[in-house]
Amino acid sequence: MANIKQIAEAAGVSVATVSRVLNHHPYVSESKRRAVEEAIERLQYSRNMNAVHLIKGITQTIGVVLPQINHPYFSQMIEGIAHRALECNYQLMLCQTNYNLDEELKVLNMLRNKQIDGLIVCSRSISLNQMEAYTPYGPIVLCEALHNSTLSSVYLDHYTSFQKAIHYLWDKGYHDIGFTLYRHNSSNSLRRKQAYTDTLHALGGQPRKEWILMNQIGIGGGANLAKWFLQMNEKPSALLITGDDLAAGFLIAAHQNGLRVPEDIAIIGFDNQPIADVLNITTIDTRLQEIGSRAFDIAYQQINGEHEGPVTEELSFRLIERGTV
Repeated sequence: MANIKQIAEAAGVSVATVSRVLNHHPYVSESKRRAVEEAIERLQYSRNMNAVHLIKGITQTIGVVLPQINHPYFSQMIEGIAHRALECNYQLMLCQTNYNLDEELKVLNMLRNKQIDGLIVCSRSISLNQMEAYTPYGPIVLCEALHNSTLSSVYLDHYTSFQKAIHYLWDKGYHDIGFTLYRHNSSNSLRRKQAYTDTLHALGGQPRKEWILMNQIGIGGGANLAKWFLQMNEKPSALLITGDDLAAGFLIAAHQNGLRVPEDIAIIGFDNQPIADVLNITTIDTRLQEIGSRAFDIAYQQINGEHEGPVTEELSFRLIERGTV
């Protein structure tokens, strides 16, 4: 394969001129630029980007840790990250981990080995202490609430969002409230469970463990949720369903089984996914695309030295009222 010196000889210019053309330097005459480009094409030259990255000290690549790529929650977050990456001429390396600790450690070691410039963590199983040990190697931004950490974060307060949704249902006359969670021990799930207990106690209601359904996901999980509801002896009057795709599956199955929404059961979904708009589902807008875009911006700014130390940003949620309450 041809090298820069051979390109310079073929074009009749200096090596410095070839370098300026390759790096899109403006101060090159049009005739010399054309000669270099023709030599590049004739000799089929391609740049060794590993060498370029070694010289520059950056890869222009940010890693993104997520458990699943095909989940609407993470898909929306990725859309926000990818939009900003494209605008900033950065590449993304998507690392699906399935919450496997070894896979998460592999990505962190990529950061340590300078294969990526920074890391955005959409969701994790690894402890914060383990992750904080890698901060000397590059910026790490988490999409969850953090306090007193060396890691940066951008998040929506899931405690407050659950609290708001419960108050909304209570004021509408629904006092027997259940909810769903996907992972029982994640930081967001723990805050939602705490909000459920605290808010109902404060309102004079009764939180009930049997009205909590775990580990359901997607449209099919919503159908399972409807079966669970139909088989219960004592039923809640309203459900907080964490995921609009899950809420959609429940709504469809409920109608198929003769249940009226909201007359027989009121529901509030989460994440303001497009399906919630189509099916007229009341939902909590968790601003996932904005969380993703802000996470990228924080990582990008830290890579380029615009921020020193951890950055923490909280986004506000909003409740979108539709026809299921």
